[in-house]
Formats: sequence, C-alpha cells, structure tokens
Amino acid sequence: MQKPKVLILLGSDSDINVIEDGLKFLARAGVPYMVDISSAHRDPEKTVAYAKNARKQGIEVIIAVAGMAAHLPGVIASHTTLPVIGVPASGGILKGKDALYSIVQMPRGVPVASVGIDAGSNAAILACEILSIKYDDVEKALAKLKKDLKRENNQKSLNIRKKLGN
Repeated sequence: MQKPKVLILLGSDSDINVIEDGLKFLARAGVPYMVDISSAHRDPEKTVAYAKNARKQGIEVIIAVAGMAAHLPGVIASHTTLPVIGVPASGGILKGKDALYSIVQMPRGVPVASVGIDAGSNAAILACEILSIKYDDVEKALAKLKKDLKRENNQKSLNIRKKLGN
C-alpha cells in the first residue's frame, strides 16, 4: 500500500458527506489519501501534530473540511508549509457562509486555498492539480476528467437543443 500523498482532515464526522465525491476522484486518479477527524477546538494537539508531521510522513497536500467557525484549515496552515485547501461545510444558521469567510480571510503569511461551500470534489481536484506538477499519472487523470466534463457538457447541450427543437 502506497503512503498517502493527501491528508484529509474533517472537523467532525458530519463532514464526511462533503468530501465523499472527492475521495472517489482521488481513488480514480490513483492518489493515495488518508482521512481522519481532527477538531481544531476539541483536540487541538492532534490537529497540530498532524500539521507538523505531515511532510515527514510523505503528505504533499492537506485538505481540511470544517463548518461554522472553520478554524481547522487555518490552524493546520499555521503549523505547516504544505499547501492547505479549506472546504467550508454548510450547516448552522449561516449555512456555511461563516465557514467560507473564516477560510478565505486568513491573515497575511498563513494562506489557505479555498473552494466553495460543500465543494469537496473541487478540493480533491485542486489537490490533484497541485500534485500533477510532479506526477504525470495524476496529470493524465485530470486531462481525462476535463475531457469527460467537455463530453458531458456537449451531450447536455445536444439534449436541451433537441428538447427545445433547436
């Protein structure tokens, strides 16, 4: 079994549904990953340990999924030099907007890349784009994804034109 290249940390178990499609893409792309729950508030020592040890363990990109205050991606970014992708999870009274703002409004020197609310698949794709700089097989998986998206979009275009008689 290959060592994971992508570490995916969830603020809680309720965040797993946000990243499930992303996990499927990572598997299709042949990118080994590891998933765990690591709350920045409930177990900050575990979160910091993950961030500090990730590079030594062969991790090259970290994805952090968190809702509400969404401090997880920022805490991780403050303890590593690896790229961190934050995924704001919907939930709470603000339906993920608070999490989005928390992730994108990081202070100078502690950047966190962000994708849209509940956009775990985009986080996985972005992680693969970062990895594709180094790994040709990942680049090929991304090229296939783009080709599939184009084909799917063209088919939808044909379907709608047929439906409307254009």
